[in-house]
Amino acid sequence: MEREMRRRRWLLWLTMAMAVAGSSGAVRGAEVTYDGRSLIIDRQRKILFSGSIHYPRSTPQMWPSLIKKAKEGGVDVIQTYVFWNLHEPWPGQYNFSGRYDLVGFINEIQAQGLYVCLRIGPFIEAEWAYGGFPFWLHDVPGIVFRTDNEPFKFYMQKFTTKIVNLMKSEGLYASQGGPIILSQIENEYQNIEAAFQEQGPSYVQWAASMAVGLNTGVPWVMCKQTDAPDPVINTCNGMRCGETFTGPNSPNKPALWTEDWTSFYEVYGKGPYIRSAEDIAFHAALFIAKMNGSYINYYMYHGGTNFGRTGSGYVITSYYDQAPIDEYGLKRQPKWGHLRELHAAVKNYSAPLLQGAKANFSIGPLQQAYVFEEETGGCVSFLVNNDPTNNATVQFRNISVELPPKSISILGDCNNVIFNTATVNVEGNTRTTTVSWKFDSDDKWEEFEDVIPHFSDTTLISGTLLEQMNTTKDISDYLWYTFRFQPNSSCNTPVLHVESHAHAAHAFVNDLHIGAAHGNHDVKVFTLEYPIPLQDDMNNISILSNMVGLPDSGAFMESKVAGLTQVEIQCDQNEVYNFTEYLWGYQVGLLGEKLQIYEEQNLEQVDWSSGTSLNQPLTWYKSVFDIPEGSEPLALNLSTMGKGEAWVNGQSIGRYWVSFLAPSGSPSQILYHVPRSFVEPSGNLLVLLEEDGGDPLGVTLVTVSTDDIKEKSSTPSPSIDTNSKYSLPDTRMRRGDLKFS
Repeated sequence: MEREMRRRRWLLWLTMAMAVAGSSGAVRGAEVTYDGRSLIIDRQRKILFSGSIHYPRSTPQMWPSLIKKAKEGGVDVIQTYVFWNLHEPWPGQYNFSGRYDLVGFINEIQAQGLYVCLRIGPFIEAEWAYGGFPFWLHDVPGIVFRTDNEPFKFYMQKFTTKIVNLMKSEGLYASQGGPIILSQIENEYQNIEAAFQEQGPSYVQWAASMAVGLNTGVPWVMCKQTDAPDPVINTCNGMRCGETFTGPNSPNKPALWTEDWTSFYEVYGKGPYIRSAEDIAFHAALFIAKMNGSYINYYMYHGGTNFGRTGSGYVITSYYDQAPIDEYGLKRQPKWGHLRELHAAVKNYSAPLLQGAKANFSIGPLQQAYVFEEETGGCVSFLVNNDPTNNATVQFRNISVELPPKSISILGDCNNVIFNTATVNVEGNTRTTTVSWKFDSDDKWEEFEDVIPHFSDTTLISGTLLEQMNTTKDISDYLWYTFRFQPNSSCNTPVLHVESHAHAAHAFVNDLHIGAAHGNHDVKVFTLEYPIPLQDDMNNISILSNMVGLPDSGAFMESKVAGLTQVEIQCDQNEVYNFTEYLWGYQVGLLGEKLQIYEEQNLEQVDWSSGTSLNQPLTWYKSVFDIPEGSEPLALNLSTMGKGEAWVNGQSIGRYWVSFLAPSGSPSQILYHVPRSFVEPSGNLLVLLEEDGGDPLGVTLVTVSTDDIKEKSSTPSPSIDTNSKYSLPDTRMRRGDLKFS
């Protein structure tokens, strides 16, 4: 009975604290400025927790639930990038519909009473194809990305202005009554700034001036940019900004953390990175205590799905699935619940954090205290134990406090532990799948074997090996390199040797599949080498080069290369045919791609045959399926497939690469999200492009769910400070002090 009463008191405190915190997030017309302590919204200093949710990595049907769960988790702000390549796929042609409905996404955030941080970039990185740049930018004459280059600055300013004007026309900036309180220009530029020598700093100055000149009425930020010019705020990205951030570059700027990584992106060939709820909470609390941090954004709060071909090189379709809200929109516990408790504890004592005097001092060899105290008596303290292995019992203000290893205890009123980062009061949940449809018989499938082009079939001819990205223009992941060759009779044991800067390759000799090879995320080159059979007369050699995503970062990105770099046929040590400078024929993409046979209206453009052929490369498979009733998320289990792409009712659910195993011996990803908005109750079309060879009879459609969430009662219920907002007197808000134009 006593445990149950304590549990109820804890839940009551948490509910009240979140209600108080949530009330401060109401969005209305407000002036947004800042000082050295925090952002100031409508004359009120704010401690803000934010969560990254990227609108194109989910669906409009998912947005309300994702935002609601973020708000329930104590999040005040939704942070998102703006995806240039989605919105302007061709110069001057714009798309803001469906998953790309940026205005609709922001309106939903405002409807739920939250703020927005809009990271316009327009370079975003984000493990997104070409860092968010549309590929047509690559072909602008004389362009050099992200430097003091006139062609680049022209298009960057044009798109940034387009987005700002769109936001203004919809009244979405806080000064207009909208929810946008922050905007970001550029992204982690300091990582590459030195590569551009003197043009790097001048570009930073230009970008900041250009952004401020757009008159948004709200502050601009630059992340990982210690030289961010006034009035732009420099912010931190990383996992441990309480330890790594050098701080604002002016005493008049607040400490903001734009990316607190809740996990890390995953790539094919590697396993997941698991970051614990305790570690996230520790470093968030440390940033608040040590750095006077007043804005923390979790990157990602919901990662979502890299639909289609949007992921960058080797990045899996599932994005930041280990975030507090997983790829399918389900809460991942205890991460979601533990952070929710942290947010409640901090917000309940936001007044002393924002206006109190700060003191910090040692309370042990590896222990530190940070105390925030108002003259009126409000007080909150953070007791830090940096010892990674041992408990520490410390004396603080005539009380004894036991600190678990590597933890921070927050003391409300400086005498009552209301939260400890290592004490998790929320039980973890388990994600499970249930099979709802099997594709387990030949009569459920039809197949089409794609056509292998010969040199004589091609219309693009060159006397050298062409660079792949410049040739495909991002229309396809695939580029065929073909040539014909008649060997001397002395070439008895020929070996095909191919070197590539792409990601994977298949070799065919006279239509016979010889073999395949691929690289990995960390090594940018690979070699394909196989013995080949040659006829005495003319032979057709066809090599399919494959990119699994465009690059997303780096200096001089417009100059990066991919594709085949050397091709030889080695007869013996003394006889080698080098085809690097030779007459080549090229074909962009596969025939099935060109005909779009993944769409219902185009199925009849090729001849499908009944049944399936196992381990056959470059084969298209199609089937139909029904979905179960209910609202549980859906996924395809492709564990028996190899490598390729999947479409449901004509919409790509992303690339798959099950055959690329992680060091553990397991695939990096086997489940591929099928949003319910993509499907109908029955008769849904599934098309798989299988590149390596696989077994479609083992494919299943599953529902995804989690078990019940339970909370333990182990923390006494603290009092609630209902005066959790700190309002500055009007004398502190003179427009001459800080201006945002």
